[in-house]
Amino acid sequence: MAWQRSGGSGRAGKGDSTRNEWARDVVIAVIASLLIILFLYQPVRVEGTSMVPMLQDQDRLFISKIAYRVGQIHRGDVVVFQYPRDLSKSYIKRVIGLPGDRVSIQHGTVYINGVALQEPYVPARYADERSEPETEIPAGEYYVMGDHRSISFDSREFGPVAKALIYGKAEFVYWPFREAGVVR
Repeated sequence: MAWQRSGGSGRAGKGDSTRNEWARDVVIAVIASLLIILFLYQPVRVEGTSMVPMLQDQDRLFISKIAYRVGQIHRGDVVVFQYPRDLSKSYIKRVIGLPGDRVSIQHGTVYINGVALQEPYVPARYADERSEPETEIPAGEYYVMGDHRSISFDSREFGPVAKALIYGKAEFVYWPFREAGVVR
């Protein structure tokens, strides 16, 4: 026996049903999008040219906010972090040195534990001739540098970055569309 409301057939009109389903789907999509943005991925905009040629000024990309909550930070990762001297600012750089590494720079060549680091992401025209004395990276900290070495303001200036300040891993450039792709 079917239940019926008094005074009607008990069925919503076909248009009402379609509108309700559409509204439900929109609400679910909005909630899912908010959860993804709040907990998994965040869109960010690159400001500046310190990561050229990998990332250009005004590129838009998604960063993974969960990558380092469940995984490790690796040498070569492109990370977003709060600038240690002003937590209201965020920077994007490449991880060069890991906790416990001894990092030195001799005429632009980076050495990790005495071995020259191969850096195919730094074209010759963006390299510099700077030298930095050897420093050991403390536990829980990371040495970061921009790929455009001659103009990058990075760990050479402000020192290693605490893991607690690193809040995302660059994953995917989505704008400009012609540059869309995975960040390597």
